[in-house]
Amino acid sequence: METLNFLDLFQGISTLIEGFANDPVTSIGRVFLIALGLFLFYLGRKGVLEALLMIPMGLGMATVNAAVMFFYTYDPVTGLEAANQSTGLPGTLFIAPLADDPNALVHILQINWLQPIYNFTFSNGLIACLVLMGVGTLLDVGFVMQRPFQSMFIALCAELGTVMIFPMAVLMGLAPGEAAAVATIGGADGPMVLFASLQLAPHLFVPITVVAYLYLGLTYGGYPYLIKLMVPKHIRAIPMPVEKKREITSNEKLVFAVGACILLSLLLPVAAPIIMSLFLGVIIRESGMTNYIDLFSTTILYGATFFLGLLLGVLCEASTILDPVVLKLLILGILALTISGIGGILGGYVLYYWTGKQYNPVTGIAGVSCTPTCAKVAQKSVEPGVIVLPHALGASISGIITSAIFAAVFIAYLLPYTLEAAGVN
Repeated sequence: METLNFLDLFQGISTLIEGFANDPVTSIGRVFLIALGLFLFYLGRKGVLEALLMIPMGLGMATVNAAVMFFYTYDPVTGLEAANQSTGLPGTLFIAPLADDPNALVHILQINWLQPIYNFTFSNGLIACLVLMGVGTLLDVGFVMQRPFQSMFIALCAELGTVMIFPMAVLMGLAPGEAAAVATIGGADGPMVLFASLQLAPHLFVPITVVAYLYLGLTYGGYPYLIKLMVPKHIRAIPMPVEKKREITSNEKLVFAVGACILLSLLLPVAAPIIMSLFLGVIIRESGMTNYIDLFSTTILYGATFFLGLLLGVLCEASTILDPVVLKLLILGILALTISGIGGILGGYVLYYWTGKQYNPVTGIAGVSCTPTCAKVAQKSVEPGVIVLPHALGASISGIITSAIFAAVFIAYLLPYTLEAAGVN
């Protein structure tokens, strides 16, 4: 019988020390991700970043990289029996996102506590649809209907990052499907990125989704600086022009929601699940179904957001994230959101000059469809007493629609080539 090493009693420390000897990059990555997770937790707690997402994500990221252990009875990737520590692989009891062998998956579903939630809600896009249903119950599409052309124009301008990153990613060596999946980060719609990456780059689904949501959380802290850089204080102080807008009735909003849902699904059937999820939430809101409104706007939305953040955190395990291509994704993701923010503000400037300098260009940042975060950023970034929130919400809601359009066009055009490259007839 082998003598039990004292460190074997504390396998997280043992795997870390052994990693520094045999695979120092992974161990350094584990330490870095633990520190990053604690930092995100802190920023969420202080309100600098979105607490609903960052607190569970940060804790999950720190914990999963601390809790790496050796499996003595099964290999966490293949599911095969391992005779001893030397033939087993290090892993965690949280998630094995790269497992695709049926036998391995059966083992893992029985052991890894978050694996069922990952397989049955995350990797099929269900959790994204649940979030969008909840978000839909909070959206007032009347803001779009009152000023549709302004809202859609800004939203289209805020897709600049999506348009520019696609060719840039191809030039950096990514396949067209991979490039399109990472380019959708520019639309700043997490569920849309999740859905597009599942279709176009399933092998990069985990890192693309993690990068997207990590950066979406950072927009709340970073975009105010972009606004200050591009919009002088005296322009940020411009009040919106007084408008005589009649109130949009619930029936009109219902007609708009049903019509938009059917039209967009007819044009872009590949995005129909997320399109229907969003507008179903709007329809529930405008139909006055209070029980459903309470259910989706609280329990389902907050529950799905919590598990989304937690899953994203535990997916940031060093052995999964430390892929050379992830560095490209990190660079492209931040560029996509930065360029989209610039595009939205430039669109705001177009309306500023079009209206004879009566339109506050800060509103343009809301076209980046991280709803309602970017609309809140726009309102907080203008000078006191200036109200831009109604215009910003219209642009933000329109951004969801434009991001769905861009993602669906990418999928419709590139999916056949992606399947062909993968050898699927």
